Amino acid sequence: MDGLLTRRRLLELGLALPLVAAACSGDETEALPPTPACADGDEPTPEQTEGPFFTPDSPERTSLHEPGVEGTELVVAGTVLATDCTPIAGALLDFWHADAAGEYDNEGYRLRGHQFADAQGRYRLETIEPGLYTGRTRHIHVKAQAPDGPVLTTQLYFPGEPGNASDGIFDPALLMRIPESGGAHFDFVLARG
Repeated sequence: MDGLLTRRRLLELGLALPLVAAACSGDETEALPPTPACADGDEPTPEQTEGPFFTPDSPERTSLHEPGVEGTELVVAGTVLATDCTPIAGALLDFWHADAAGEYDNEGYRLRGHQFADAQGRYRLETIEPGLYTGRTRHIHVKAQAPDGPVLTTQLYFPGEPGNASDGIFDPALLMRIPESGGAHFDFVLARG
């Protein structure tokens, strides 16, 4: 597979174009160019450390907004795909991140929740932009799993962040695409069981 220019390799090189049009903003007049087609045999999304703040048994929800949570609104959307580019219906996605001040809720489930991809493998998370956690660039933690497949633990990053270059575990293959219309986009590629 070395030498092949797969969709995953394009993402690693930072050459992929945003896939989402105005889905996150509601402005259907502003379309963005499509990403390169998915290539059968793409590598799974890279794994990353869970970090110290994972809490199991998060509530099932697509919105992490709740009373007392303030910050810049963010919608993260995308598709969960298998390495052969087929959508994974019912894939589990568990998200958690710091609040706008860079603090994690370690006593409850604020800014934590899980959801399942729809029949086309699509997901949509409504949340806020995380603040800077000491020593790290801004990021969102995720556990993703195809039904009966292995769990992928990873983190998503924001493009253009000054802290990306100095973060010891930052991986450009995990950059979300942020179109000018707003929102963020990331497609997960998972190994099946």
